[in-house]
Amino acid sequence: MTLTTSPALVQTRESWHRVAEHVLAAGQFAAAGTIRLRPFPGGFATAVGVGGRLLAVVADRLLVVDGADFRSRPLTTLRAAAAFAGVDLGLRGSYPPATSADPDEPLRVDPAAAGRLADWYALGDDALRRFAEDLGQPMEPVLWPEHFDLGIALEAVNYGVSPGDEAMPEPHAYVGPHEGPPSADGFWNAPFGAAIDSGRISTQDDAVAFFSKGRALVLTDRSRK
Repeated sequence: MTLTTSPALVQTRESWHRVAEHVLAAGQFAAAGTIRLRPFPGGFATAVGVGGRLLAVVADRLLVVDGADFRSRPLTTLRAAAAFAGVDLGLRGSYPPATSADPDEPLRVDPAAAGRLADWYALGDDALRRFAEDLGQPMEPVLWPEHFDLGIALEAVNYGVSPGDEAMPEPHAYVGPHEGPPSADGFWNAPFGAAIDSGRISTQDDAVAFFSKGRALVLTDRSRK
């Protein structure tokens, strides 16, 4: 799978990120005290719900699922999204938000770009679960609204997938030892550790192999100390 860093992809990522922080995470934190989100078919969703309701973003629409009932509307602005979701707009009391909470700035979501990002999250979720299970440490990856990446942490190392950011605009997978790159090995190509462009990750196997190589290098370095 190859994702190009087109303007539509960047705008979609930024709009999704704003909704993730100021509507989904905001509503969930106010209701349940957690900001953890998760991948959802076609997008992402709250992890534990908001007052018994599931809030989700699928492509260019916001979904509210309440038991067997659901309703949806197009994403237009944060003000409209928060009102439709029945939550107070703006993340408060957790961490300083990374995105603008401007209530009336348009949300620009391209359905095709959204689909590609949703596929990237889905691939990452499957790969991270398999990687952890293979190590005998099964866990559920978390979509963190602050950086908008999906990840897990194992033995002081972060493993995850990102939809892109200012430092590396294209979607990518990463391995981030908490103490930084452990050696001068060429695998460590970023200040925080290692990253690989999504264009080089076509399958779940590719992603697991990347995470596994990072883990092996970390363990080798630790064994030498």
